[in-house]
Amino acid sequence: MRELSELIEVEDPAWPVLGEELRAASVPVEALAADAERGAAALLQTQVTVRSFLGAFVLHSGGAFVDDGWLRVYGSPAADNERRMPGIARVNSYPPVTVPDWRPGAGLVVAHDVLGGVFVVQGGPADQVGLPGQPGEVVYFAPDSLRWDALGAGYGAWLSWMLSGGTEEFYEGLRWPGWRDEVRELDGDRGLTLYPPLWSAEAHQDLAATSRSVVAMAELLDLERETSMQFDEADPGFLGAL
Repeated sequence: MRELSELIEVEDPAWPVLGEELRAASVPVEALAADAERGAAALLQTQVTVRSFLGAFVLHSGGAFVDDGWLRVYGSPAADNERRMPGIARVNSYPPVTVPDWRPGAGLVVAHDVLGGVFVVQGGPADQVGLPGQPGEVVYFAPDSLRWDALGAGYGAWLSWMLSGGTEEFYEGLRWPGWRDEVRELDGDRGLTLYPPLWSAEAHQDLAATSRSVVAMAELLDLERETSMQFDEADPGFLGAL
């Protein structure tokens, strides 16, 4: 296990570039203040250096509401922000003290979207972790298909794409007129459930006509897991602890 100094004292740290991308994003972004102590502890358990966007975000950011909160990217929030946005340590059930041999299962949950979609950095060979893609690749549990998809990019490229307006392309067909007004005031532990449900053909005939309710994200993820198991008779695995 690498010491904290090995993770922080590196050449070419990513934060100057990432911080500028957050400030110059093509979509509305609310970046929350980080807690230095929590950030250091999370970075040590995550075991990535701050040369990476992931390490830089974990250490220096309290999380970000991207595109008016449609996407929630997890960092290490200060105490007064934690009620609005859970930290990456909480979402991944990090142990309360650093444990050298501990790893977050099949992968690291790095973000959720308001519909219950889950972004995970894949943690190992597909035949061992049960997720598609390659180690280090971002994979997505889609709330409309209730299946995992490999996105073909690592965390840094994925986050840059989201900040540069990729949410519009990625969520094409999954938004309705006026969605910003429904989403922007929600805390990070809240999501939207639709009826008819998003995985039904009826919902996609007219998303604007669906009935939408604010629910706890934990409740939404549990519903997705249960429904996925009914459809495929396979547990999609860990979707995050909120």
